[in-house]
Amino acid sequence: MDTQRDMFARFAPMLRSMSDEQLSEEIETPKRLLLSSGTAGNKRIDIAYAPFDDADPEARIVLVGLTPGRQQMGNALREARRGLLAGLNGAESLAAAGSFASFSGPMRTHLVAMLDSIGVNQLLGVRSTALLWDGDTSLVHFTSVCRNPVFVDGKNYSGAPPVLSTPILREQVELGFVPEVASLRRSIFVPLGTQVSEVVEFATSQAGLDQSRVLAGLPHPSGANAERIAFFLGRKPRETLSSKVNPDRLIAARAELKKKVTKLKAKSVGR
Repeated sequence: MDTQRDMFARFAPMLRSMSDEQLSEEIETPKRLLLSSGTAGNKRIDIAYAPFDDADPEARIVLVGLTPGRQQMGNALREARRGLLAGLNGAESLAAAGSFASFSGPMRTHLVAMLDSIGVNQLLGVRSTALLWDGDTSLVHFTSVCRNPVFVDGKNYSGAPPVLSTPILREQVELGFVPEVASLRRSIFVPLGTQVSEVVEFATSQAGLDQSRVLAGLPHPSGANAERIAFFLGRKPRETLSSKVNPDRLIAARAELKKKVTKLKAKSVGR
């Protein structure tokens, strides 16, 4: 599979030549940006192009989502186009697009709070993981198990059908994500969501990486998970939780994550 820089070189002339209106149309209904299409049962699956940077093997932490949604795709494409039109070279435009579009808004706020609460900021030697987006960006790599945006019947892919049992999606993992993981042997991986955790476990196993470097178990940082996040952070008492929340599972996940981070800190000090 082509690297992200190879892909960007292929699509950059198109981005330069498009009007704002044409780009908006492509984001809404990809045609020229369409990479592949297939079906799973009676569902149509489309995979489109969006610019996200290649992995930096020196990254200390890798934040892993499911796939870029349409909004993130649009943010990345517009930022890349802005960079190209401003005279940035391909690598600079690609890097700007990736960091600009990754985990923005309330999702970033939730994620920072949870990472800091289990000690990831101390592990990385920063005051707060908020600096991963502003100041210490070289420490982090943002990616997804399906790196290119996936749409099911024209809508954002949210995990159904499952990645590893759907050939067109599993191919993205095996040809794109597994080699990416293999290049990040010194990194800590933070998968966001249950299915993402399963795919990261598969990919790290395929790449021969130590599972102690995978920090799985954080509640997904989306707004829909606000109650789980609040309990995980100790901001909501157990007795006020709704029946949708399994507090024991969250308590166990938090304890396991803190234990893993403590061991990783001890290893880094011992080097």
